[in-house]
Amino acid sequence: MPPSKSRMSIEVSHITKLYGRQRAVNDVTFSIPSGEVVGLLGPNGAGKSTLMRIITCFIPPTSGDVEVCGFNIYQQPIEVRRRIGYLPENNPLYPEMYVREYLEFVGGLYHIPGNIRDRVEQIIRQTGLTVEQRKKIGALSKGFRQRVGLAQALIHDPDVLILDEPTSGLDPNQLVEIRNLIREIGKEKTVMLSTHIMQEVEAVCDRAVIIDKGVIVADGAPGSLSEISRKHRIVRVEFNEAVNMDKLRSLKNIISVSLIKDCLYEVATEGDDDIRPDLFRFAVEEGLTVLSMNRSEATLEEVFRNLTHQDNT
Repeated sequence: MPPSKSRMSIEVSHITKLYGRQRAVNDVTFSIPSGEVVGLLGPNGAGKSTLMRIITCFIPPTSGDVEVCGFNIYQQPIEVRRRIGYLPENNPLYPEMYVREYLEFVGGLYHIPGNIRDRVEQIIRQTGLTVEQRKKIGALSKGFRQRVGLAQALIHDPDVLILDEPTSGLDPNQLVEIRNLIREIGKEKTVMLSTHIMQEVEAVCDRAVIIDKGVIVADGAPGSLSEISRKHRIVRVEFNEAVNMDKLRSLKNIISVSLIKDCLYEVATEGDDDIRPDLFRFAVEEGLTVLSMNRSEATLEEVFRNLTHQDNT
């Protein structure tokens, strides 16, 4: 059966996934056009991996629908899998196999037409594995093992690449290398990657979809998230002793309150109103002394924390 006509690489419609009574994903809808690099951003446990496993046909949703390149996950799961390259978070590899041997093995599983060795040679060059190709996978650094994982996801030349936490556990140099590689791959393919690091999205992605507790809380280009940040303000206030954070959160326009250290608090506010007079009044009412206070625009990292309700209580 031919695919439905669609310019979207991925279309997710009202996806919900229940584990018993727990809603891992709750009525999620979004689409990704061809050639876009999208970051699925959220804290640990937000539902990112569950959503990716549904899109890649590893697990079924409880309700809702997904199409990949016009093919439906229920009716045409084999066609969906053919068009996806998937790098799961734990990057399962065979450590006793050599890099080239492993990629030829994976290529055989995909029944790649033509000369498999030529395709493996091409993908080794693309992923920067040339100097390590004759080593056993178990002898590679974490960064090169991630490259092998990317190579196996690309070996069958998929239209869509799905990467679950592709830079997790990498050192700063490895991080830059893998991000650059993903950026290059994104020039030719649709890429969806999950992360809980805001800088990852800024460095690699055209768009960010922020998910928290299984629900999408923001969706837009990193530039549009910058617009969100300009609508938020951060006030750092230090009192002479600890405060009741629930009372502090109840003040008008306050989104979140975080304890930085000792009696220093970070207060996130929304809107143009200056919250500092209210903080002074709060201190007087609570019998506190304000030792210091300063105000600034929220960074994207702080906006992410506010949107996902990551308060320190």
